[in-house]
Amino acid sequence: MPGTLVLVPTYDERDSLPTTLRRLLESAPDVHVLVIDDGSPDGTGELAEEMAAKDSRIAVLHRSEKRGLGAAYVAGFREGLARGYDVLVEMDADGSHPPERLPQMLDAVEAGADLAIGSRWIPGGSVVDWPIHRQALSRGANAYARLLLGIDVHDMTAGFRAYRSALLDAIDLDAIDSRGYAFQIEMTIASDDAHATIVEVPIAFAERAAGVSKMSMGIVVEALVKVTGWGLGRRARRVRRTQPVP
Repeated sequence: MPGTLVLVPTYDERDSLPTTLRRLLESAPDVHVLVIDDGSPDGTGELAEEMAAKDSRIAVLHRSEKRGLGAAYVAGFREGLARGYDVLVEMDADGSHPPERLPQMLDAVEAGADLAIGSRWIPGGSVVDWPIHRQALSRGANAYARLLLGIDVHDMTAGFRAYRSALLDAIDLDAIDSRGYAFQIEMTIASDDAHATIVEVPIAFAERAAGVSKMSMGIVVEALVKVTGWGLGRRARRVRRTQPVP
């Protein structure tokens, strides 16, 4: 699909970025890439600039400090919308999202999806090199979110996504304030509230081969607290709508 911009946030991903972008551009040679670097002290931003100088499909957005995954993606959305791209893709820099599946996700958008999610937890999806307890935690968290929020998406925390630009235009990006992985759930809620057609495409999610994970207990707590609040709020609104008008 023409007019696709892949957003790749980075913070200390110098070891992973070259391989990830090589795989991406081999799998989807027509896409453009925007690396969003939050002032990586390991020189990731400078490396991205070197890569951009050699390949016109790559551009770099520098941010002065680390302000979280959500803020990086919102900045990327705004840049992509301003440049007139038709589809904006979220993808991790660490190689955990298989770029080889991006064409199938773009096919889903072309077929009518407003949001295509690369999902681990539907038939055909999988995770590689994850211990059982981590799989159970992710499955449980997603089941909890699906049940509480009433949204039929099996991998709400998934970070490999393709958004139609019209959907992002319909979402109030100023109201999105989650910093960590709760951002993905908040964007799923906003997409559902906008009556978007959401499709899940199975992927094999692999553990990063290089670098250090950004996951922390604070990110987990943020997601749990926010999901509970969002879920209770949505349930309360549904109850009010079903009550007869006096």
